[in-house]
Amino acid sequence: MADKVYITPQGVRKLRDELNYLWREERPEVTEKVSQAAALGDRSENADYIYGKKRLREIDKRIRYLTKRLDNLEIVDRKPDDQDKIFFGAWMKLEDEHGVVSHLRIVGADEFDLKKGWISLESPMAKSLLGKSKGAEVRVKRPKGDIEMTILDVSYDPWTEK
Repeated sequence: MADKVYITPQGVRKLRDELNYLWREERPEVTEKVSQAAALGDRSENADYIYGKKRLREIDKRIRYLTKRLDNLEIVDRKPDDQDKIFFGAWMKLEDEHGVVSHLRIVGADEFDLKKGWISLESPMAKSLLGKSKGAEVRVKRPKGDIEMTILDVSYDPWTEK
């Protein structure tokens, strides 16, 4: 059995919605198109048929992945006892040595989104922040090099302003 993978309630909802969409909407639609294309005859030069079969394989692969993944998820839906420390799901305000403030959140590998400032629990940066408290100065590991950062604030609710 694979190790459990942490995810937020919002993250698991998004994966379930994707699985539901693929299974109930996109797959039947593509199957119908493939069936119609196959009825036209020669499949070897029928682009709709060839593309449709390829897309069906991609959909089926994603459905299998999501089904297995959802079985191994550990949904973290409660706040930690010490909310001044950084744990999974934390929203953080960090200031680097140049005075630049970053808004980040530690989420599961299936949820990370750098545009939103969501970093994976498995990332070196998240690992260097875990367990640290508000007000601490931390040497954070980043792909473009380590940097000293101060933890300005920690919350387990989304920020109202950014």
